[in-house]
Amino acid sequence: MKSLASKPFISRPLALVTAISAAGGFFSTPTFAQQDTALEEVVVTGSRREPRSVFDSAAPIDVIGGEEFRNQGGSDMTSLIRNSVPSFNVNAQPISDAATISRPANLRGLAPDHTLVLVNNKRRHRAAVISWQGNGVSDGAQGPDISVIPSIALRQVEVLRDGASAQYGSDAIAGVLNFILKDASEGGSFEAKYGQYSEDSSEDRHSVAANIGLPFTANGFFNVSAEFSEAAATSRSVQRSDAQALIDAGNTAVANPAQVWGAPEVRDEVKTFFNMGVDLDTDQQFYSFGNYARKEVEGGFYFRNPETRTGVFFDGENPLIADLTDDGTGNCGIDVQAALTDPDCFTFQEMFPGGFTPSFGGNVIDASLVAGVKGTLSNDLYYDVSASVGMNDADFFISNTVNASLGPDTPTDFDPGDYTQTETNFNIDLAYPVDVGLASDLNIAGGFEWRDETFEVTAGDEESYEIGPYALQDFSSGSNGFPGFGPIAAGDWSRKNIAAYVDLEVDVLENWMINGAFRWEDFDDFGSTSNFKLATHWQVNDVFALRASYSTGFRAPTPGQSNAFNVSTEINSETGQLENRGAIPSTNPVAVFVGGETLQPEESENATLGAIFTFDNLSVTVDFFDIKVKDRIALSQDFNLTDQERADLIASGVTFAGDLQAFRFFANDFDTTTSGVDIVATYSLESDLGATDFSFAFNQTETEVDDFTPEIISAGRIRELEEGLPETRWNIGVSHMTESIRASLRYSYYDDWFDSEEGLTFDGYGMVDFEGAYSFENGLTTIFGIDNVFDEYPDESPNATNFGNQYSQFAPGGFFGRFMYLRLTYDF
Repeated sequence: MKSLASKPFISRPLALVTAISAAGGFFSTPTFAQQDTALEEVVVTGSRREPRSVFDSAAPIDVIGGEEFRNQGGSDMTSLIRNSVPSFNVNAQPISDAATISRPANLRGLAPDHTLVLVNNKRRHRAAVISWQGNGVSDGAQGPDISVIPSIALRQVEVLRDGASAQYGSDAIAGVLNFILKDASEGGSFEAKYGQYSEDSSEDRHSVAANIGLPFTANGFFNVSAEFSEAAATSRSVQRSDAQALIDAGNTAVANPAQVWGAPEVRDEVKTFFNMGVDLDTDQQFYSFGNYARKEVEGGFYFRNPETRTGVFFDGENPLIADLTDDGTGNCGIDVQAALTDPDCFTFQEMFPGGFTPSFGGNVIDASLVAGVKGTLSNDLYYDVSASVGMNDADFFISNTVNASLGPDTPTDFDPGDYTQTETNFNIDLAYPVDVGLASDLNIAGGFEWRDETFEVTAGDEESYEIGPYALQDFSSGSNGFPGFGPIAAGDWSRKNIAAYVDLEVDVLENWMINGAFRWEDFDDFGSTSNFKLATHWQVNDVFALRASYSTGFRAPTPGQSNAFNVSTEINSETGQLENRGAIPSTNPVAVFVGGETLQPEESENATLGAIFTFDNLSVTVDFFDIKVKDRIALSQDFNLTDQERADLIASGVTFAGDLQAFRFFANDFDTTTSGVDIVATYSLESDLGATDFSFAFNQTETEVDDFTPEIISAGRIRELEEGLPETRWNIGVSHMTESIRASLRYSYYDDWFDSEEGLTFDGYGMVDFEGAYSFENGLTTIFGIDNVFDEYPDESPNATNFGNQYSQFAPGGFFGRFMYLRLTYDF
């Protein structure tokens, strides 16, 4: 049985009896027996009645079977979903601070935290990482990290493409991702995978994974999955022109390339999940599931030129040379060569004659536990009482860099500190069928939720944030590239909220279903909000149906967005120079001076209208959507700091402010309309030669900024929001299967996009993926696959030599070229 409070909203049964027994149907005696019938077309997301089929849903939903994930070359869940759902976007995020560690993803053109993530219909905790850099659309977002979910643990994923805040609460503006875990009590599988990019054989990836189902007493199951993987770093870089000029002038210490653009190295990644349930009696069940995951991710930052990097090698006009004497009598001047041999003087060219490029990363730990009891009382009242706790911790590190204000005493490795997100939930969910004389009983559902969300910043080591003695000589303070969190940034901030909801659903006629939901939610920091939803499905005839919905929604600002400090080194697209940009709380006096205020919830209106066509083996769905978001929360434009503002920030405890050129903060200062259409078509063909499936999925999404405060949101910021993601994406695929052979081919196309750091729009491009498999009778299968068969790349950047990025870092389908892999699976 699925949780009511998390239970999403969609369809009517293609195989209702099978679905109810597998999902724990609302009105039947539950069973945990392993099912042989495929359930890819039966969903539980978006409705609090019995499971439904996709084509009986009142809103659009994509269903991705676990096998579809297994039949891809990668292991990162965000990329696997992107390859299957055109309205879902994610890119590589090189040199993006913490966003490189936990990549932000976008559903229907909205921010990552506009999509609610569920596991087994229960709310998933968000990641600790705040995506300070995300090509505009994702800037400042703090959503869940779905990359920690191993694909081998999944029975299916249900992607609800509709607003659902009235059903689930905050974050469900763009839609819902519901990860359904395997629940078999016997059998299992093992998988080993190895692959490498054709451009460089050292850029390899490998993983091993296993799943096993076991009986848990005579009346239950215990299903457990684990995956271990590693991925080498990739590089698609060219030498920077300034670095090449140094080499041409005789500097042999400069690396080639001086700066690397590519995917980060991922070391020792472990993902585990368990799912269990047991019948306590004929009408009551105990269930539990949870996970533990860890990984170490390391990428790079921008190159620090030994002749021009301000605050380390240069003061803006002349070389920076420190006077090491106590009384300032070193008379060091600006002659670097003389300083190299003078014991009273110091230049960082002594430590890094070829400049340096910091390495940045984090050790991530993610864990969760959910437990509950559900069942049906003698009066047909269904109940589900559950509690959950989830934690995500990112412990950052940075190396090959300096705290320049410490001079020759600086370390080159730093611990900048941690971000930690912790969430606790308690839910009571009820459902009761009432005979009202219509085509079906009126399903009355309701419930209560209590949630506590805490964001914590742990201070780094003192050297990572302190202002050293040479700051007075214009040397920058803090670990260069990512200053550590000092005492002013450290702390923990919590927010509690309670919610109550009611959900009504009934078949008025045999071919007409209507649904209504209302949710009230109260937060202890900014008050309450109420939202509603209306949805309907009308089966006009055997081949044609209509569906529609209208809802209001909201997203509450996270405690992290309200309180976190951060510094990022970014490209100024107007000057082409690197700048240190700080993010400060919106209530900091410096932010308040230019318009910062206490953050409030976003409000949304979401409308969909869809048509469903089913002709024997052909099915087509067309869904139009329109999402209006008011008082949207995102990072403001960058405000240049005056000397007085820097002094005020330092006085308030922001020790790194002396090195900032600009600052920004979160604000509720613009409204957007995101609209578009999704088209999904499938066709199946059976013959003596085997079964062939054809699929086509198309998404067109356009975002327009309707209203904004010019003093807070700049024209460049608006362009990021409107053009940062492809307006059109589509893929077409074919898969053929016989008793022992399977072959599949998929073409994916990505429309053009705007790169905010280069200030350029890049043309779209497409890629072909292939996979072939042979299965032996003993359960062993060998698979060979190629992602990007024809080695396609996006257009090269015309500014490649400025910063070394051969391709746009925000290329929506990646920029790594052909990837070939071998897989070995064994099912038992």
